[in-house]
Amino acid sequence: MSIELIARQCAPFSLNLTTEFRGIGVRTGALISGSTGWGEFAPFPEYDDKIAARWLAGALEAAFGKFPERVRSSVPINAIIPIMGLAQTKTAVESAVTIHGMTTFKIKVANDSPVSFAADLARIKMVRTTLDEIVVGGKIRIDVNGSWTVSRALESLTQIVAEIGELDYVEQPCADIEELLKLRNKMSAWSQPVRIALDESIRQATQIDISTLREVADVIVVKAIPLGGVQRSLELVNDIGLPTVVSGSLDSSVGLSSSIALAAAVPELYGACGLGTGTLFAQDLVTPTTLPENGQLPVRRSSPDAQLLTSAAARVTQADRLWWQERIVRAWDSGAKEMVSNDVRDAVLA
Repeated sequence: MSIELIARQCAPFSLNLTTEFRGIGVRTGALISGSTGWGEFAPFPEYDDKIAARWLAGALEAAFGKFPERVRSSVPINAIIPIMGLAQTKTAVESAVTIHGMTTFKIKVANDSPVSFAADLARIKMVRTTLDEIVVGGKIRIDVNGSWTVSRALESLTQIVAEIGELDYVEQPCADIEELLKLRNKMSAWSQPVRIALDESIRQATQIDISTLREVADVIVVKAIPLGGVQRSLELVNDIGLPTVVSGSLDSSVGLSSSIALAAAVPELYGACGLGTGTLFAQDLVTPTTLPENGQLPVRRSSPDAQLLTSAAARVTQADRLWWQERIVRAWDSGAKEMVSNDVRDAVLA
């Protein structure tokens, strides 16, 4: 076997989403079949080959490697509220609670403009109001994806807390670590500072300064496949030593298996994990889609349904199929071959 053969045998897919998320309405990627299962390689199109290398290492681990021992048999799950209208937001909250039993909500916010924040604040208030109406206490988190300045973060967080009460945490409020330190220091004067969770500062870093990260963060958010796999992610979690939330990377139910395996193995989970992304998919590669029940996901692996995979592959053009094959080879040469374990490397090169 070779990486070229693995690339030629991969199964590219295209899946429609129920609502636009991260600016896209269709999720694309490629499945890789190996000796231990199926891996999902689905870095977003704008990511370069070095970033894609981590995703490939994670996919190859799932296909040819082993997941670490689990310490729990189910994982608590939070609901994800994309940027959408107020009526849709209300419906999404009601569905998450009544159908899936989720009571922690992560709300995506747009950018640092006053107009965007006004709309974001209205959606955040709608989540709180809806939870109050159905008599569920619930927790609210917001995910900024690093789009705020320090001054915008201070102003926005002050307004949000004044409107809805306590936030569980704010995820990646600023992009730069120095800005995050400034925000942390300024909030230290508050009677109840908002907890800071970090995602991009970990996932996109070329080198992680663990001592500085510990100064900034109360919680870390880790994503198994984009960090190079479950084992690499678990080692990072243990090195950092902070309460952890495991999140998905807009994976199909097949790719979500890696994130579930990580959440099952992390010694100290902070709380509900961001693995409820199945609600965002109008199509999937598995029947039924991996969705929470009573706010929990069982720890298990998913393999694609042959008919669904054939259907999803039929929506991929020949040009795109070739693009995914070439991207796998480039990602391998751009660092994945150094990231994978010896057993996985041997299996790929055997």
